[in-house]
Amino acid sequence: MKILVINAGSSSLKFQLIDMENESVIAKGLVERIGTVDPTTDLTYSWNGKKIKEKQLKKSKTHSEAMEMVLDVLVGKDRTDLEVSDDGQHLTGTGIIADLSEIGAVGHRVLHGGEKFTASCLIDDACIEAIKENIPLGPLHNPANLMGIEACQKVLPNVPQVAVFDTAFHQTMPPKAFRYGLPNHYYTDLHMRKYGFHGTSHRFIAGRATELFGENKKVIICHLGNGSSLSAVVNGKCVDTTMGITPLDGLLMGTRCGTLDPACVEFIANTEGKSVSDVLNMMNKKSGLLGLTGSSDMRDVTKRMDEGDENARLAIEMWTYTVQKYIGSYIAAMNGCDAIIFTAGIGENHIRARKWVCEGLSFFGIKIDDERNNVAGEERKISADDSRIQVWVIPTNEELAIARDTLEIATKK
Repeated sequence: MKILVINAGSSSLKFQLIDMENESVIAKGLVERIGTVDPTTDLTYSWNGKKIKEKQLKKSKTHSEAMEMVLDVLVGKDRTDLEVSDDGQHLTGTGIIADLSEIGAVGHRVLHGGEKFTASCLIDDACIEAIKENIPLGPLHNPANLMGIEACQKVLPNVPQVAVFDTAFHQTMPPKAFRYGLPNHYYTDLHMRKYGFHGTSHRFIAGRATELFGENKKVIICHLGNGSSLSAVVNGKCVDTTMGITPLDGLLMGTRCGTLDPACVEFIANTEGKSVSDVLNMMNKKSGLLGLTGSSDMRDVTKRMDEGDENARLAIEMWTYTVQKYIGSYIAAMNGCDAIIFTAGIGENHIRARKWVCEGLSFFGIKIDDERNNVAGEERKISADDSRIQVWVIPTNEELAIARDTLEIATKK
């Protein structure tokens, strides 16, 4: 069966078409500038190693129109005005699939499932209503996710659709980990609690960790990218994670400040005459590495540090410190640790960042082998043989995790 995986943002739509017989990616791409003031909508996709960019003269005003654009590409319908990649190839008139009947099911990434969803589910009216009910918890993402679902239902009305929730994996946390120290009615009436995010990635890595290390292990998963989060996992189940009711909490990130005193919000709002929404927008989009250095990209910040930029040096020290601090706290929370796993953009590819983190954990008997650590984007044990805790790099694959769930649910009798 071929599974189409959709990740809809407010003005974008990412897709992958995966052949589940061998779990290979047939094609993947991104539609940008949906419903914006730009005169065109851009579509970039890859097929058979060729990267194609189409500048569409027709503007996509809605996600339904963007979805139609994706399906036109998959079946090779009337594509013109191609800008072709360096290999000089183009695919005009050539279908990636013969027709839409080859798509057996569609899997959707949905940011916030609240407490209603502890696992992925077949999308029906009740599921859609529940996603709508959680819009207050995910005001930026859930509406966009719904637009992606509605677009697919419109153009693929007879194809099963599955929702895979970012928050579901973390629903195994105990109350002592997910409750906030607020009056009870904020939880019972408003559902204010820690939910956690990047759950599809954490679940994928937790599953791979069980394959590698066996059952009943204590693992810390470090999903480190522009957005970053850690999870403490015991026997494949999440017992704590760094993000909270929103993705703002926890680690210092590319554009997010991470954990700070909540009183900072009122102080900044009063001092600068800003609304609470303005302050939170700044903390989400203009803080972290970006706010400290002017760049949200760890590669750029590292380069600046090497060139003597003291702001970049401090930013990296702060970033490293927060990761180390949460790892240490999770070792305490689990009363031990068998393995630490690095994943996502920085975790998989930034050799020095992994070393920075682990160098500050020598008290726990953690030792990195520099030769083993000289790896990017592939699975490998990077700890020394005498390290008390194993350290690994394991690439994540959220799209494959979504596709696997979609296949299981769509074919369930």
